[in-house]
Amino acid sequence: MRPVLTVYGLKNCDTCRKALKWLEAEGIAHKFRDVRADGVTSADMKRFAKSAGWEALLNKASTTWRGLPDKDKADIDEGRAIALMSEHPALIKRPVFDFGKGDIVVGFRDVQKADVLKALGK
Repeated sequence: MRPVLTVYGLKNCDTCRKALKWLEAEGIAHKFRDVRADGVTSADMKRFAKSAGWEALLNKASTTWRGLPDKDKADIDEGRAIALMSEHPALIKRPVFDFGKGDIVVGFRDVQKADVLKALGK
């Protein structure tokens, strides 16, 4: 039996809503975790960063990032990025597709859709 795909995102994020509709249309079983309402553990943040790379996970285009003080954004490294994303979950690029076996896919473009399907053996 395959583990259920967990999708991390924000319930009000248009991209996350599109991703969830796409999963439904593809018949892919999944559960959704809102990173603001449900939170993300520090262990999950570290696991995501290890799998995808913290640079891919940190959403520097977000309004949350732009609103941070310059001192928080200066000389960013993995440890600081993980701490910031843990403190401000909206900094996590979304959606994050978690397959429960160590691999994740971040984002929702054609290449990520293909990666999701491949990871699920479709």
